[in-house]
Amino acid sequence: MSQEGFFDDPKLAGELTREYNRLKELIENWGLLGKARSDLVDNQDLAKSSDREMASLAEEEVKLLTDRIAVLESEVQYALLPHDSNEDRDAIIEIRAGTGGDEASLFAGDLYRMYQSYAESRGWRTESVDASPSDVGGFKEVVFRVSGGEVFRFLKYESGVHRVQRVPSTETQGRIHTSTATVAVLPEAEEVDIELKPEDLHIQATRSGGPGGQHVNTTDSAVQITHLPTGIMVKCQEGRSQGKNKERALQILRAKLLEAKVREEAEKYSAHRRSLIGSGGREEKVRTYNFPQNRLTDHRVNLTMYNLDQIVTGAMEPVIEALQASEMADRLAELERCG
Repeated sequence: MSQEGFFDDPKLAGELTREYNRLKELIENWGLLGKARSDLVDNQDLAKSSDREMASLAEEEVKLLTDRIAVLESEVQYALLPHDSNEDRDAIIEIRAGTGGDEASLFAGDLYRMYQSYAESRGWRTESVDASPSDVGGFKEVVFRVSGGEVFRFLKYESGVHRVQRVPSTETQGRIHTSTATVAVLPEAEEVDIELKPEDLHIQATRSGGPGGQHVNTTDSAVQITHLPTGIMVKCQEGRSQGKNKERALQILRAKLLEAKVREEAEKYSAHRRSLIGSGGREEKVRTYNFPQNRLTDHRVNLTMYNLDQIVTGAMEPVIEALQASEMADRLAELERCG
């Protein structure tokens, strides 16, 4: 990396820089793990002390260190698995209201705010790209970008159909309704990953719609881009400048083309490998949010939790950790089978 001309090849430079950061983190975690194990032994000895106060403090520290060691061991083990380069990337997230009318659009809004809160808790940044608000305060569709460290690694499990069960505010007889929203999480592609030829793009300015003030509603700042070879169409209207909207629309288009490329390559893998935590396909029901019972169920790993009120405010760590643990176990098992 210190050699002259390192950045002459942007794609290679990016790959090596990400690999360097991964190895640096692995070495740091390995050092922390060694120290935590040593501290655990010391505190286990202190817990046997005749000094009750000292022993009590040591016992508390043993519990904390045991939990910390489990987390560090998991991080180290995950880092030693064959690496998926997409995990280092930022992500484009699309949420669309499914079956359920107004209630589905409200649920789409709830999911949007849940991901925003989770991103904030991790120190990530969210940036709105496109949105179609509903008349009742939800979203028919909302697209946003999440940037930060290893965003796709943690959010990739969210793709699929999310189902909600609750009593809508418009329900007069207290009946529980079931609605759905679809989530798609795409790893953000860089220009060097996907080449977009000008002759393959049909770019047009359109009038922005929806809330946003007089300026948004009276200018042709929205941009719609169609990729002619595939027919993929993307739109961005959140920015006030046509140039900014075009830049964001191109980001989404690259992400969609990268996703298609990744899916094509995945077809070459074993059926077992493609089944890990589901394929992430939008057609799969991945999770149920049952508000009357304060229950969340992730159907891929048979996980049920009764703190839905906390999860929808962004406390998603336990759910994502369970999905990561399941994926890691399956990947280790496959490596053992492959010898």
